[in-house]
Amino acid sequence: MASFRKRGDKWEASVWVDGVRRSASFVLKREAVEWASAQTLSIKAVQAGGVPDISVSVLLDRYMREVTPKKRGREVEIKRLVRLQRDELASISLPVLKPAHLAAWRDRRLSEVSAASVLRDWSLLSHVFTVVVREWGYLPANPLKSVEKPKAPPSRDRRISESEIARLLLGFGYSRDRWAETITARVGVAFLFAIETGMRAGEICSLRWDAVRGNVAYLPMSKNGFPRSVPLSVEALRLLGQLPKDDGKAFNLTTRQVDAIFRNVRARALIKNLHFHDTRHEAITRLARKLDVLDLARMVGTRDLRILMVYYNATPSEIAERLG
Repeated sequence: MASFRKRGDKWEASVWVDGVRRSASFVLKREAVEWASAQTLSIKAVQAGGVPDISVSVLLDRYMREVTPKKRGREVEIKRLVRLQRDELASISLPVLKPAHLAAWRDRRLSEVSAASVLRDWSLLSHVFTVVVREWGYLPANPLKSVEKPKAPPSRDRRISESEIARLLLGFGYSRDRWAETITARVGVAFLFAIETGMRAGEICSLRWDAVRGNVAYLPMSKNGFPRSVPLSVEALRLLGQLPKDDGKAFNLTTRQVDAIFRNVRARALIKNLHFHDTRHEAITRLARKLDVLDLARMVGTRDLRILMVYYNATPSEIAERLG
């Protein structure tokens, strides 16, 4: 049984089949009717012990509505799910879905983007199928587990030279003797602050003045989903002192602004193959000279010590110099 009603500017569809109830909202009534029909068939198929005759696109759509909104990176994930829906894989129905379809999708993506990008999509699609198997009961097993994963590319080991730092700071219009009043200058401060603390761009942009307490910056939420406190060096505090102070966010920047301005300044400085995130490699490599491994892991928010080896990129000559 299905029912539909208009609530505001959306249509709400409800399905009730043998004690199983599902509901969702849509802009168009046609979309609500199509969804209700697919849900009715899938519920009956699952209860009969079979695989529902719905497409991968329907799975992605439901995942986008029910699972993605609970994630911190939901905006980026929605874009990736929509891109997946444009691939021919999305039109395959579950009863005929085979590992060969997924292998073909893998090969198509590898012809378009790097293996690292494919692996990110792979991880997302694998979680979609995991939810399909464990929570929705549409499939007996995750079909991606029968497909060979692309080989992960070597970890980045990009360091930032003093010459590159100087050229970038010139492009940012940054000066140690002036307030960072412009957006571009504040990105320059953020760049140096990232090298000094190991904080990610998103963490820097979300840092609030009321979270800076003495020589510690408190982050209520980090990338791994846990809060952490970041010790601040004298240099880090000096950098914060160059920012206009109010009751809001310290840097008054968005990650989109940081990314766009950094790319623009990098291009004008004629620097290649450098990402803002490479500041984390530089920071961890520098901090490793001052802190033991446990203190370093605690400061940069790494719970798996093996991850430190990804970011620690000291050169053999630097290590030789410390040997004496």
